[in-house]
Amino acid sequence: MPLQNRVDPFGAIHAAPERGLFMGNRGIIHDPETKTLLKKRWALQAWIICVCEFRNVRREPMGRNRQSDGQLGGKAGWTELFFLDEVTALAAGHRPCFFCQRERATDFVGRFGEAIGIAEPRAPMVDKRLHKERLASGGRPPAVAAVELGNLPDGSMVADNDTAYALRAGKALGWSFAGYADPIALDSLAGRPLRLLTPATSVSVLRQGYAPVWHPSADT
Repeated sequence: MPLQNRVDPFGAIHAAPERGLFMGNRGIIHDPETKTLLKKRWALQAWIICVCEFRNVRREPMGRNRQSDGQLGGKAGWTELFFLDEVTALAAGHRPCFFCQRERATDFVGRFGEAIGIAEPRAPMVDKRLHKERLASGGRPPAVAAVELGNLPDGSMVADNDTAYALRAGKALGWSFAGYADPIALDSLAGRPLRLLTPATSVSVLRQGYAPVWHPSADT
């Protein structure tokens, strides 16, 4: 039975068999005894994106991954969450981790500074803005018309009710935990109640040229 730790572009957490390319966390939001989520869906404003393999560290998903005297155990460590790809994680309101993805995190925060005109941006500035914008922490994704989709940067995600689409090269790719569907024309979404899922802060970073990692299904 899959654990409930797969994140969709809306920021909701599901039980699904597909793990995806990236891991991340929002702090400790699980019970290690039952390996189930607590009622809360975040414990920190810093929602990060991590790589699944780093320095040969082995973790037990939703277990007791806190180090004590050289041994794992004790209280629960942070809750491992998984994303199809970085495009999905950005839509859900996460940003790259400075521990396991320092170069990409530095790039992301630097482009954030360029976008809003801050000479020395810091990660907490990004986290504070994202926490107000992302759907899963109470933000209200703005409506967007189909004619405006072409002005959004590649890697942005929009939603038609419960269906999410990633925008790439002037097309829309339907999202699922298993990967992306065949691209469709943007004007085929005309007349639908579209919302911009990717937080405005992350869209501004994408506009500055940040290149998110896509799942291989986006290329097929």
